[in-house]
Amino acid sequence: MPTVILDTNALLMPFEIRLNIDLAIRELVGEARIVVPGPMIGELKKLDHRYAKAALKLARTYDIVQTEADGDGAVVELALETGGYVLTNDKELRRVLRENRVPLIYLRSGTHLVVEDVR
Repeated sequence: MPTVILDTNALLMPFEIRLNIDLAIRELVGEARIVVPGPMIGELKKLDHRYAKAALKLARTYDIVQTEADGDGAVVELALETGGYVLTNDKELRRVLRENRVPLIYLRSGTHLVVEDVR
C-alpha cells in the first residue's frame, strides 16, 4: 500500500476548493496510508488562515509521524524515508521533491489532482 504525505497547503485544499482529499487520493493511487509530518501540526496551530482549525482537525484524522526536520524539510525527510508520494501545491517544495525523485500529487487547473511520478 503506498504512502501519501500531506503538507500544510494540502491539508487546506479540501476547504479552499471543496475537494474530498481521501477520494481524490484513492482515485489516483488506490488505497493508501495517509500521513502528516508532525511539524505540520505546529504550522497549522500558528497559521492565521480562515481554515486552519478545520485543517488541523482533518490532519488529526491521519497518522502523524514525527520527524527530525521541520517545515518542508520534514516533508522531504518523510518522503525519502517512506518512498511515498507527497501531496502539495507548494512550487518550491515540488522543485526540491523532483530533484530528489519523489513522486508528487498536486493540483492542476485549480480543480483536480494529478500524479507526477519522477522515480
